Amino acid sequence: MSLTLGQIVDALGGALRGAAKTLEIQRIAPLESAEADAISFLSNPKYLHQLAASQAACVVVAPAQQDAAVARGACIVVDNPYLYFAQLTQLWKRMHAEAGVQGVHSTAVVHPQAKVHPSATIGPLCVVERGAEIGADTVLKSRVTISEYCVVGERCLLHPGVVIGADGFGFAQQQGQWVKIEQLGRVRIGSDVEIGANTCIDRGALDDTVIADGVKLDNLVQIGHNVQVGAHTAIAGNAGVAGSAQIGAHCSIGGASNILGHLTIGDGVAISPTSVVMRSVTQPGLYTGIFPLAANAQWEKNAATLKQLHALRERIKALEKALDAQRSPNGN
Repeated sequence: MSLTLGQIVDALGGALRGAAKTLEIQRIAPLESAEADAISFLSNPKYLHQLAASQAACVVVAPAQQDAAVARGACIVVDNPYLYFAQLTQLWKRMHAEAGVQGVHSTAVVHPQAKVHPSATIGPLCVVERGAEIGADTVLKSRVTISEYCVVGERCLLHPGVVIGADGFGFAQQQGQWVKIEQLGRVRIGSDVEIGANTCIDRGALDDTVIADGVKLDNLVQIGHNVQVGAHTAIAGNAGVAGSAQIGAHCSIGGASNILGHLTIGDGVAISPTSVVMRSVTQPGLYTGIFPLAANAQWEKNAATLKQLHALRERIKALEKALDAQRSPNGN
């Protein structure tokens, strides 16, 4: 399993410095652990100190790091090393992966009224229920469930244990008991979507839950009923989005974050990990809703102070009002 530097550059571009195109690469590795048979990359300048000591046969770098890389040995110079790394991993997989088997695995259950494109792959123990649709070149790994009438677009990848279209969490109260609200909507997933293992996306109560093109969901993400997630948004693991929330395009939602129901998150919003979003956010930018980590004794003091903030605020307002009353009309 190898690629020459020539094959890499011919496929992905970049300026090769300090080595022949015939040099063979056996693997892709991090800078600190790469050996003489590996290609590595430097995307963050703060790791520049690792470059000189790296044993990698070749390192992908930005133009600003070209001189340091050439002094060390071979390099490929590109504008965006991290993007090049991503493209290189895709090239490596295409060149070395075993030929996949398209079609429906013998242990999968596909309802006769479901529509599965001939180029799609339905893995072991998957279930595709009545009226569901699976688009071209989409891959369902093992134990994926696509419930009734849900739609998955083209070129999607659903990892093991994903559940699409379970009932949303909807109940009404009657004399202290819960009465189920039947969930009559669907889940509609666009194209080029990737969904991590054991992630659940609930069907809508009346309207559909919608996941737009290019969305990336990590493992163990919960998407509630009637949620809408805009194109090319990424949501990291253990995040939860409550019912009827709307998330715009090109957003980044950090791991273990929670977004309350019926809120609106505008395009281009980034949410820090473990944040709790309790109000709508319409302007692009990075938002954080967490209490900083501290030693427990310090945290207890800060928490106790936090509980008194409202009372302190009212006291300050009263003092300001008293000071204003003492001032003479001429402002002295």
